[in-house]
Parts: sequence; structure tokens; C-alpha cells
Amino acid sequence: MDRLNIIGGAELNGRIPVSGAKNSALKLMVACLLTDEPITLTNMPSLADTRFLAQLLETLGVEVYWPKGESTCHLNAAELKSTIAPYEQVRKMRASFNVLGPLIARSGHATVSLPGGCAIGARPVDLHLQALEAMGADLKVEQGYVKAAAIQGLKGAHIVFSMPSVGATEHAMLTATLASGETILENAAREPEIEDLADCLNKMGAKITGAGTSTIRVQGVEKLHGTTHAVMPDRIEAGTYAMAAAAAGGDVTLDGCPVEALGAMIAKLREAGVTVDADEAAQTLRIRRNGTRLKAVNVSTQPHPGFPTDLQAQFMALMSVADGTSIIRETIFENRFMHAPELQRLGANILVRGQEAVVKGVPHLTGAPVMATDLRASVSLVIAGLAAEGETVVNRIYHLDRGFERLEAKLNACGANIKRLSGEDE
Repeated sequence: MDRLNIIGGAELNGRIPVSGAKNSALKLMVACLLTDEPITLTNMPSLADTRFLAQLLETLGVEVYWPKGESTCHLNAAELKSTIAPYEQVRKMRASFNVLGPLIARSGHATVSLPGGCAIGARPVDLHLQALEAMGADLKVEQGYVKAAAIQGLKGAHIVFSMPSVGATEHAMLTATLASGETILENAAREPEIEDLADCLNKMGAKITGAGTSTIRVQGVEKLHGTTHAVMPDRIEAGTYAMAAAAAGGDVTLDGCPVEALGAMIAKLREAGVTVDADEAAQTLRIRRNGTRLKAVNVSTQPHPGFPTDLQAQFMALMSVADGTSIIRETIFENRFMHAPELQRLGANILVRGQEAVVKGVPHLTGAPVMATDLRASVSLVIAGLAAEGETVVNRIYHLDRGFERLEAKLNACGANIKRLSGEDE
């Protein structure tokens, strides 16, 4: 199993290009199931997760042309040869469950495995299923599979989510494009990736308004057509590199950065004493910290436009070396502090109590072997390793490859000292 060897203490200086957003790309890929015409996605991030989903789509009969190393992916679902998404594939990545609604909308039936457990909490799919049932799908859960049918077709519905779930909002929106009549989604999630998906679907002929607000309206159409769409830049990747630069010190500019989507994070970095120059027009974010120690800052994760849960682990790594005590509250997922014990191995002073972590900043961290537990936790250990004195080895980095494209190459180009070691290397 690959691992990263990090020699900490070097400042980061230079420019880092931001890749396409994983969380947007996955749902955009699924949209190809809604039409028999070709879809072309540019600015596609080549990640373990996006490649897994490409394999699942091929199982369903989608023609996928996406050469290794290229950022343009061609998808053609002219004919679906299967409407069954097997456990072996869905279990690798939760987002693949979102093929269910589009398969029902296109074919009238589908059998899709439940995604199974998740390291950062239960993350149930109840809201997804309730939305599909509201649109007229007949659902049965048997032997770990959702068996669905809508022989008479799907119909528009008024759906009020009990919480603003990103996955359920996107799933319902995808499905409603081909339902007859109007679907209204209330208490919808407002993440930028939902706007990106709506933009692509509207280019395909859908009629969606309100994406990015808590009320989304979808007027169903009979048919969608092909299109070309550029995946939005990844705000989580951008935020991660911003915190890496803040932790290590130096001067880093992020290019192709979705500045407008990062307001909550930028505010917290400035509060911590980091110099942040944000240029929305040029889509650049410049992060500078030279010599001065960070200040402790409290943060509470919230649905967008609040502070993202997907940046909580990275911010905890940053606060580990800040001056003072910060309180980090996780309100989105239970069990999302598994990185805390690993940060403690590097010398961080963190006390976890329920959904809160009390972080007492220390003057410096010291390198040690650590274990990645999930995608965002793994990159928090990289950030801590960059700021630590000596050598840090991050094990089980397959988590990293699910969500970060060329991570070590991008950081090394700015002066980091990171080597990827394979399972055979000493």
C-alpha cells in the first residue's frame, strides 16, 4: 500500500493550479444516463473516485472515452445494456448510488446496491429514497439492493427535505428533469456544486430554476440532449492548499480558484492572521504567512455558505500550531474527528468531547508515522506533516487518491519535500 514520506519545515512558494471539483464531476457524469446523446465534460479531475464511476457507467452500457492523463471525458449512453448497479462497484464510492434516479427516469426501472457504511458516520440514503417515492417510484429494499420501478413514469412532486442534504438534492434534481410536471424541492442544499449540475442539465434542455437557493423548481421535459460542460474548480482542494500554505508559511497563489465559493474559509484564515488576497475576477487566491505565528480561531461547520465540513480536518491541523485555544464544532457528520488521535501522534494537543474538539496550539509539531482514516483526514495529516519538524510518514494514502489529483507534485512544485513510497519500498 502506498504511503507518503514528508520532510517538514520548508516554506511553500509558487503557484498551484486548482483541478476540477470531484463532488461536481461525479454527479455530472451520472447526468449522461438521462440522454441518448453524447456528453463531453472538460476540466475533469482524474481521481480514484471518478475512474470508479466511469467503470460503473461502462457496466450499465455507457461508452466512456477518457484517456489516462487527459482532462476531457466523453460519455455516450445511447443504449443502456443494464439497469443493475452491483454492490462490488457501488460500495467503493457512495456517489455512485445517484445512478438510481436517472435509471428510473430513463428506463422505468433499476436495481442499485445500497452504498453501505462510511467511516465518517451513517450518512443514510433515506432522503434520496423519500424523494424518489414522492415522484412515484415504487421502491423495495431486498438483500441490500434497492429495487425500483415507475412503469407509468415519474411525476413532479413537492418535496420538503428534513435537512439540506447535498446528495439527496442533486439526486432529486437529476431525476425530476424527466418527470412529468413540476417538482419543487424545499430546504434544498445550496452548495455551488448543485449550481454547476443545474447549469449542465439546463444546457441539456432541462428547465431548472433556483439552484443555489433553498427552493429549487424543476419543470420536467420529455427528452434531454447532449452538451459540453466544464466542471467547476474544486473549492475543497483550493481550501486545502490554502491551509497548507498557511501552515507551512510562505507565499502561494492558487490559479483557477472558485473564490466566491470560499468566503467562510477566507474569513477564518484572515481571522487567524493569514494574509489573503482574493481576486474573484481573475479567479486567484494568494495566501501569505511569513514568520508570524497563527492565532487560534473557533470554527463551526455548517451547510453552504457556512464553513465546509470537508475543510474541518485541514483547519484542525492548522489550529494545532496556532497561538491559543480554538474550539472546532462538527455539526454535519458524527464521527468526523478520527484525525485527532493521528494529529496527537505529531504532538498536537487536542481533546475531543462529542461533536467538539478543543485544540490547544503548540509551538511546533514533530514528525511521526500516522495513518489516514478517510479522504479529508488524510490530507490534514499532510498539512500537519508540512508544518512539523522532521519526517512524517502518512500510511494508507489510497484515501488521498480518491479526491486529490497530483497532490505531491503540486506541493513539491512549491518547495515541499514529499515522496510517494510504494508498498515494496523500504
